[in-house]
Formats: sequence, C-alpha cells, structure tokens
Amino acid sequence: MQYRPLGQTGLQVSAICLGTMTWGEQNSEADAHGQLDLALAEGINFVDTAEMYPVAPRAETYGRTEEYIGSWLAKTGRRQDIVLASKVIGPGAFPYIRGGPRLDRASVIAACEASLQRLRTDVIDLYQVHWPQRPANYFGRLSYDRDGGDGGVPIAETLGALAELQQQGKIRHIGVSNETPWGVGEYLRLHRDEGLPRIASIQNPYSLLNRSFEVGLAEVSLREQVGLLAYSPLAMGVLSGKYLDGAKPEGSRMALFTRFTRYNGPQAEQAARAYVELAREHGLDPAQMALAFVTEQPFTTSTIIGATTLAQLRQDIASAALQLPTSVLRSLEKLHREHTIPCP
Repeated sequence: MQYRPLGQTGLQVSAICLGTMTWGEQNSEADAHGQLDLALAEGINFVDTAEMYPVAPRAETYGRTEEYIGSWLAKTGRRQDIVLASKVIGPGAFPYIRGGPRLDRASVIAACEASLQRLRTDVIDLYQVHWPQRPANYFGRLSYDRDGGDGGVPIAETLGALAELQQQGKIRHIGVSNETPWGVGEYLRLHRDEGLPRIASIQNPYSLLNRSFEVGLAEVSLREQVGLLAYSPLAMGVLSGKYLDGAKPEGSRMALFTRFTRYNGPQAEQAARAYVELAREHGLDPAQMALAFVTEQPFTTSTIIGATTLAQLRQDIASAALQLPTSVLRSLEKLHREHTIPCP
C-alpha cells in the first residue's frame, strides 16, 4: 500500500480509503467490523464516514455508521492505527437532524460533539464540511444560481466554528466536500487573511464517468496542496459493468434504492460499456481499472472505496497495486474525448 501526505497536515494516509456509507443499511455491524479488520490487514489506515450515514439517509438509521465504527474502536482499541475522517452535514431536507441542518456555529459544534460520542473517540482527525451552505453546482448540477448568495451562513462562520473545535482538541484537521473552485479559494483566503485553519483536502466525485474535477479544481488542488479524496470512483458500481443492459443484481444499491439516478441513463450506459469493454480487451478487471485510473492521478490523495462484501473489498483494495499500461491510458483518454463527463 502506498501512503501519501494529507495536504500540509504532516499525516500520511493510504492511497485507498475505506468508505463506510453502506454500514447500517446494506451492511450489518458485524460486516462493518469485518471490513475494518480486513482493510487494516491490507495496509489501509484511512477511514471515512459522516454523521448522515448510512445512505440512503433516513431518520431511523441516522448516525448508525459512526456507531458501528465506535463499537469497533471500543472492541479493538485500535484508534491510533487509523486516520479517522467524518463530516458535518450541509443544509437539506433532514428535519430529524437538529431540526434542519445548517452550517452555522451552533450546528457545527453540536454535530461534531455528537459524532465524537457515536465514534467513541476524543478527536476526529479530519472533519469535513459535507457540502456547502450556499447553493452551488454540486451533486450533478452544472448550472449556477447567481442569486444564491451564501445561504445565510458565510464560510467564515463555518470555518470559525471549526477553528474552535480544533483549538479544543476535538478535531485535528479540516476538509471540504462537494466544493467548487471558488469555495476552495475562499477557505484558503480566510486562512491567509484571517488566520483561520487551512483546509487539507477536498472530497468530491471523480471517476471515468465524471472527470469534472479536472476543470478548475485539479489546478487548485495541486498548486495549493489540497488533495482530492475521490468518492464514487466506480460511479456507484456502474463502472464494474454489473448494471449493463438494465441488470440490477439482488442486493445491489440500484436494486434497493430507486433514488440513485446520477449514473443512470443512455449516456452513462454507453460510456460505461465502452470502458468495461476496454478493460476486458486488455485482460483487466473493469472495476480495478477504473479505480487504478483515479488513484494514479497526481491530484488524488486517496481513493474512497466502498463494498458490501469482503470479496468485493479485497478486489477493490488490490487495485492499489495495479499500474495501467500506457496503451490503456491512451485508450482511456480517447474514450474520454468521445464520452466527456456523461455523469456530472
């Protein structure tokens, strides 16, 4: 396993990060503990979660993923063996979360303290803003609402609350997620001009079906040392090929939840088929090829993988050792020109 610097924090994190969003919905507590055991045995030291998890989110399961991680930490005593990341939720239709989540000072502090209790730890290594307070073009939206303003909570207030938590020793470092180039720039400006903490990372979608990160954010990431924590590197499993021709394997996310449409549709199907066929032509596993592509990008700090079985997890972790041949990389670029960001 390769380890890479997490921004300017001094921490070294594995090139593969264990994602946890299925724990508590598709995966049991025992499953979660088994995945953590396997991941650490394979050299992974980076675990990512969120107060909102599991997904699909609902009141009955809110916070359950963090609870599973907390019970594993209590059972194993291996807190020092992992870099633990979590997130505070942004605004949305979640009335069961603090009466409707916001990113104001009181909400951020309350969210972090609740996560610490569920995780059964004194400190979160990387605490991330799950998505912005302000309306912006994230979660598949390409257009921008010029009248969106700051959503009622300026970034300075959010970052100020995170600074308080850092000073209290409850979080070590700060990251953002589902952010834009302007948003990252504003966080960095507040660090320079106001002396507020510097963000270490950005967790955004990045895959062969969605390379929008390369437009604007890749340069910011590299020049400012705000590395990408790439989520949905398999486009919710679509790049494995298991959903081709309308297939919905029993127990899969697409079979269980109809709300996930970001990587569906004719454009996604056409592009995914092309990538899967390319992998098979070269004797590669389609999922491993897709993951290896993401992991080897110069702006990627860590690729977040999620699995529902240990076999799937082993296969995904093995992608870290795969170096794609130049011929495959050239073919991937050719397909990218033909299928440019089919799933933003």
